[in-house]
Amino acid sequence: MLNTALFKCIIFQIAVSLVASEIYFKEEFSDGDNWEKRWIPSEHSGKEWGNFVLTHGKFFGDPDISKGIQTSQDARFYGLSTKFKPFNNKNKAVIFQFTVKHEQSIDCGGGYMKIFDCSLDPKDLHGETPYLIMFGPDICGPGTKKVHVIFNYKGKNLLINKDIRCKDDVYTHVYTLIINPDNTYVVKIDNEKVESGELEKDWDFLPPKKIKDPEAKKPDDWDDNSKIDDPNDTKPEDWDQPEYIPDPDAVKPEDWDDDMDGEWEPPQITNPAYKGEWKPRLLDNPNYKGPWIHPEIDNPEYSADATLYHYEEVCAVGFDLWQVKSGTIFDNVLITDDEAAAEKHARDTWGVIKEAEKKMKEKQDEEEHKAAQSKSEDDEEDDNELEDADASDAEESTEADTHDEL
Repeated sequence: MLNTALFKCIIFQIAVSLVASEIYFKEEFSDGDNWEKRWIPSEHSGKEWGNFVLTHGKFFGDPDISKGIQTSQDARFYGLSTKFKPFNNKNKAVIFQFTVKHEQSIDCGGGYMKIFDCSLDPKDLHGETPYLIMFGPDICGPGTKKVHVIFNYKGKNLLINKDIRCKDDVYTHVYTLIINPDNTYVVKIDNEKVESGELEKDWDFLPPKKIKDPEAKKPDDWDDNSKIDDPNDTKPEDWDQPEYIPDPDAVKPEDWDDDMDGEWEPPQITNPAYKGEWKPRLLDNPNYKGPWIHPEIDNPEYSADATLYHYEEVCAVGFDLWQVKSGTIFDNVLITDDEAAAEKHARDTWGVIKEAEKKMKEKQDEEEHKAAQSKSEDDEEDDNELEDADASDAEESTEADTHDEL
């Protein structure tokens, strides 16, 4: 048994951990149509907006847990957002997480969410609305299947310098972005790390620390050619041969008329003696000094920023996207400062439905395959019956003709 002091210490640490962690925002769309009171659709003019509907989709793991908001109209813009109590993540991690299900086999459209400060006007949300972070999958044809991680820094939207591939199947997946106070980050898909690194290295937040010395230039006598032509090498006398020659085996057609067809010329063939352009052989260059490396100096415009991770005010989350083919379901939005809490939330939502969702989809596919196969067989039987009927009619017609002859 644990001694009393140790037991109290463990309880205290757990209690401190629970108090220290914080859930800034959570949305599971689990209270029926009440979500429509919390989330505000955009009314920005000049866009043809689509509607979100609450549904668990065509196949699901649990009729309640699987419910989320789904894009419902093809070739539409979608704008929907909600505000919450502002928070500041100074000296703390912040985690953004949500689930996406492209059950329509999306061909081109966004599946990401955006994070805003309190200046957001939900009814005026549109593609040019400033945001703090854009995160999530984006698919458009075979060439674009990526996870966007875009940060706004001093008014500029900065794309990640790495390629993070998103999931492109029809099942629910959970996307997680972790931003740490040491200016590092982690991207997870389905609770598994798929990318990580340093903010300064993987985005162009800051100018480079080093730049090429503008005063430096390669010396005039610097030879960076590793090979040189052999000055003693000469072209063989028989080298120059035409690339194509008349076919010596060609014979003038017997019906060729020079007056009508012009002077006959044999067709051209590749000359087996052709050797191409002559070049002297190469020798090692005795004056080779290697590649010249431009010296670098400290960039006077560079200034370190230990607060790249920091957001003074996080206040809203929304979906601002375009979809050619609708059907994407968004769910289980979570913003917290506790990675363990985010992992648990993913397990308690996506984790408990993923296997059942897949089984239902596989069962539906099997039933559709059987139905299609049965229809094909029925169509084939109908065709055979028609063929038999045609043959019978033809037979009766022949008999009738024979009787007429008698």
